[in-house]
Amino acid sequence: METDERALLSGDEFEALKQSDLSILIGPYLVIGLVIVAMLLIILFTKMPKNGDKSTDINFIPTLKRIFGIAHYREGVIAQFFYVGAQIMCWTFIIQYGTRIFMGQGMDERSAEVLSQQYNIIAMVIFCCSRFICTFILRFLNAGMLLGILAVAACTFTCGVIFLQDIWGLYCLVAVSACMSLMFPTIYGIALTGMGEDAKFGAAGLIMAILGGSVLPPLQASIIDMGTCAGMPAVNVSFVLPLICFIVISIYGYRSYKRS
Repeated sequence: METDERALLSGDEFEALKQSDLSILIGPYLVIGLVIVAMLLIILFTKMPKNGDKSTDINFIPTLKRIFGIAHYREGVIAQFFYVGAQIMCWTFIIQYGTRIFMGQGMDERSAEVLSQQYNIIAMVIFCCSRFICTFILRFLNAGMLLGILAVAACTFTCGVIFLQDIWGLYCLVAVSACMSLMFPTIYGIALTGMGEDAKFGAAGLIMAILGGSVLPPLQASIIDMGTCAGMPAVNVSFVLPLICFIVISIYGYRSYKRS
């Protein structure tokens, strides 16, 4: 119900509506809370194995120099930075992309945003399903090769997002999610291959690479705010940034395959 419609309700009607809204929200959050409590109890009463690693000293600077001297790790951190940025951009701005298309078809802005959000949900469902499929394919293909293939496919779809200014561009944007599904764990695994004890420290660097998700989207938003760019809708042009990200990832996949 819209805000202006709620304002016309009587006190009793508004209270009843509020209680109805709360009842819808309480159920899921109650389940989540119970699951968390159950996990805490399991952790509390389960005897954990002792850590066999007695070393507690971390030589920060020497270790940092050592791991960043490893090409596949150093490049992996860079690739992970761009991947996370690309994922956040493709999922965040699918709403702006779809809204422009649907409003061009005569739909009002609110309805266009709601419909675009449904495409965003579809993209996430495809992402989840594709992870299972790509994991199965990984049994037959080299990890670097599969990463490169997925990145090249993502580049192709992103070009469609940029140059197709109709519903097909939105379809391409949804399809990008299928290509992104296995990128994070694949980059993670390739980067840590053969690092031994340094993998503990190196994993932290790969996790910190999620910084790309906070650095790159504001840059894309600034392009979208321009309205038009190079005679094209700025929202289309803004997907040049994810395209660059996928090019970086495809190069990393190719180099990883050649090294293997």
